[in-house]
Amino acid sequence: MRETDEKKIVLVKRSTRLEELVKRFNTVMQAKFYLEHLGADFSDYLREDEVYKVALCKAESVLNRFGRVQIIDRFFLSNFIFGRNDLVVAIGQDGMVANTMKYLDNQLLIGVNPDPKRYDGVLLPFVVENLSSIIPETLRGKRRHQEVTMAKAQLNDGQTLYAVNDFFIGQKTHVSARYRIHLGQYGEQQSSSGIIVSTGLGSTGWLKSVIKGATTISTSFIQRQNVELESDFKLPWDADYLYFSVREPFPSKASQAGMVFGRITPENSLKILSQMPDNGVIFSDGIESDFLSFNSGVEAEVTVAEKKGKVVV
Repeated sequence: MRETDEKKIVLVKRSTRLEELVKRFNTVMQAKFYLEHLGADFSDYLREDEVYKVALCKAESVLNRFGRVQIIDRFFLSNFIFGRNDLVVAIGQDGMVANTMKYLDNQLLIGVNPDPKRYDGVLLPFVVENLSSIIPETLRGKRRHQEVTMAKAQLNDGQTLYAVNDFFIGQKTHVSARYRIHLGQYGEQQSSSGIIVSTGLGSTGWLKSVIKGATTISTSFIQRQNVELESDFKLPWDADYLYFSVREPFPSKASQAGMVFGRITPENSLKILSQMPDNGVIFSDGIESDFLSFNSGVEAEVTVAEKKGKVVV
């Protein structure tokens, strides 16, 4: 018998690598033949699939004690309507937890690590065995949560997209993107391989790699003594600002490279006017399939989002 029936718990799952292979090759045996023909270890795919499905089954069993459970695949998140009082549990990797968070609106999110031997999990503080105590404590308001600042991109045609880690703004094929960028009182024409906008949570990801690469390159020219300073770049998860970085800006007679790095605040948004006839995109958190078209004439305003993620810790 359930301890309560008032609460709906949404359990977000993902497809395993094995399931994705079966979609491609129709059967497990055909997938096995293909990978082993290339010299890959197919047993690792089997182990990962088994461990994940056992963890998912155990999680569902525990959650059923505390409310009505609805399971949803991450693929359908963009079209799923969460209830105001839903408790959300995501079982997977960090990326899936981040992808789930951007579709929530004030609901609490619990990240569960299905395989601690395989995943470190910055956003996965719990394992399945913790759920029997974490869920009732969360439902009673006894668990602390960490707020996570998100970024928001809004187009002049009304479309919006949120990011938990970062935005990529540029060409779908990552070739040269042309646009006009504007922050505060400053603006310029640019040609680059795209713009990265990062949140505090995402500061140790794509943005960190951009900063480390730029620092190392510049150091080789000017022999700076504090080369490791930027490699430790890390922002609080709830920082009320974002950072943008322009990748590989190309200065020419028609393009400048003076605004390549800066801070976006609630009072100072970043505006970008696309000058790309086609293939211009804005996608978030590495999910290229979930994007906004960003072609000539479309302007995007990137701001600190009005909502925050809430991760149970």
